[in-house]
Amino acid sequence: MAETHMGWLRWRVRARRNPSAFLLGVQLLSLVLYPLFDEMRAGRVLFSAFGVVVIVLAVLVVNHSPAKNWIAWVLAVPALLLSIVGVLIDDHSLVTVSAALEALLYLYAATSLISYMLGDHKVTTDELFAAGATFTLLAWGFAYVFFVCQALHPGSFTGAVNPGQPRPWLELLFLSFTTLSATGLGDVLPISSPARVLVMLEQFAGVAYIAVVVSRLIGLTILRK
Repeated sequence: MAETHMGWLRWRVRARRNPSAFLLGVQLLSLVLYPLFDEMRAGRVLFSAFGVVVIVLAVLVVNHSPAKNWIAWVLAVPALLLSIVGVLIDDHSLVTVSAALEALLYLYAATSLISYMLGDHKVTTDELFAAGATFTLLAWGFAYVFFVCQALHPGSFTGAVNPGQPRPWLELLFLSFTTLSATGLGDVLPISSPARVLVMLEQFAGVAYIAVVVSRLIGLTILRK
């Protein structure tokens, strides 16, 4: 029992020291697990519960950075509740509102992490993990923005499979990752004007993030060595 308690304390210390690493790990783990639950209604509920961990970690990372912690909680709590209730009662409007709040939360957390990384001239281990975590937060945030756009403007996105149907969440997240990384595979496409504007904004955000934040971390790391 004592060993279990000590192990838990060690994990808490590590989480406090490198919260960005835990956030990045959970985000990547969710990518691996999501295909297992994509087609199951019960899986949607389970994945929403898994999203609780992501939201809590996002708030923890914001608390670790100079941003206002209360803003993150104001976005996280209603987003979480609306997401779970919307999935359980199958209310698409609640899920859409929840997606809008989650988009704000992830983009706010990403902005806060960028401020954290630009706050000094030292490169710590947590800041290196924060670089990857910020990328995933931006990708998640824009994916939720795409989800809201599709709900408000049906037919905003098309794809190689079932082109006339709304794009599932995983395809929107895939589009967000390919856009942010400038890969642009092209099997999921924006076709409405609002959707194309959002994709262009994400392309600009991706280029600016690499040019300003990542290049700065690399330069400071080289100078330190």
